[in-house]
Amino acid sequence: MADADRIPGFNTLAVHAGAKPDPTTGARATPIYQTTSFVFDDVEHAASLFGLQAFGNIYTRIGNPTNAVLEERVAALEGGTAALAVASGHAAQVIVMQTLLMPGDEFIASKKLYGGSINQFNHAFKSFGWNVVWADPDDISTFEAAVSPKTKAIFIESIANPGGVITDIEAIGAVARKAGVPLIVDNTLATPYLCKPIEYGADIVIHSLTKFLGGHGNSIGGIIVDAGSFNWSRDKKYPMLCEPRPEYSGIVLHETFGNFAFAIACRVLGLRDLGPALSPFNAFLISTGIETLPLRMQRHCDNALAVATWLSQRPEVAWVSYPGLTSDKYHALAQKYVPKGAGAVMTVGLKGGFEAGVKLVSNVKLFSHVANIGDTKSLIIHPASTTHKQLSDAQKTQAGAGPDVVRLSIGIEDKEDIIADLELGLTAK
Repeated sequence: MADADRIPGFNTLAVHAGAKPDPTTGARATPIYQTTSFVFDDVEHAASLFGLQAFGNIYTRIGNPTNAVLEERVAALEGGTAALAVASGHAAQVIVMQTLLMPGDEFIASKKLYGGSINQFNHAFKSFGWNVVWADPDDISTFEAAVSPKTKAIFIESIANPGGVITDIEAIGAVARKAGVPLIVDNTLATPYLCKPIEYGADIVIHSLTKFLGGHGNSIGGIIVDAGSFNWSRDKKYPMLCEPRPEYSGIVLHETFGNFAFAIACRVLGLRDLGPALSPFNAFLISTGIETLPLRMQRHCDNALAVATWLSQRPEVAWVSYPGLTSDKYHALAQKYVPKGAGAVMTVGLKGGFEAGVKLVSNVKLFSHVANIGDTKSLIIHPASTTHKQLSDAQKTQAGAGPDVVRLSIGIEDKEDIIADLELGLTAK
């Protein structure tokens, strides 16, 4: 007899969560609802939707049925209560911070982050009056020391881009709880297949859907997942959630929506007014990509470990930063947080420095020289001259993107072909 209460496994959720056959046509694949707006039943129905008294579709900038499938699927995979899909990973970060921070507020961020996030936090966020305070994920006490009365959040990556640094989510989560602020975890490089940050104390999880969740290098998107774990009313620090909203007849979002209030606030305040909506077509492509996420991620990890092991034995290579290697300083944390594999992204330090990095990137054939990660195809880039170029030399080194560094995103091709291509690049004259 089937168990009606059985919780589906990860592979099943990746295929089915959020989706069902279209009730009108019977289409098994989720349709692309390529429309700007939706017809109301009557005036009362429209009023209830605009007043947040009922759930439904109004305008694709705020929500769309295709996007809703993607949102439900990622929320289920991460173990969250709700999610909001937006136009990019950067847009997700803006929406999250706009919901949490007021001008003059601070948030603490790990120094080991994607270079674009470091740039966004250091520069773009200042125009909103949001101030970042940097801390070192290798020294948890620096997070504790950075807490002040102005602190409203802590931001980290589960696996840092590009260096493959594994962050101690549980330890930093304890700092966040003591400070009474939410922990935000960018889980892009790990994906929920490898790591579920909510299980270790994350209150908000974000992704660049562009990377491993979509997985095919064809769509840009971002997503915000609400863990439903934070009490937004406790200390009255978060007025967007705990004070009456004049836009919605005085509704207090946390009182009304409970453990998915943060996702609602991001949608009906942030996305509604700032407008970085995700195209339904991109939502369709990304949802389709997620169906094969478990298969792809395991192949990515298996290939990456084989490549990292081979590179670590090459005479042209000074070091390899990949926590799947037993010699890596983050290997113990990798065994705790990502036991199925340490992801697909690694950095390699070449003995020939900047010039050797340029030579390698210029002479590989199978690898694509692009500013992206998380594709089925193997990708390569020299961060110091591209993705991290806007950072100072000190910041580049802090972020694991010094002049000798090449970043690899290992694809799902045959590992023998990937290794042969790297050998071609390393030995080119």
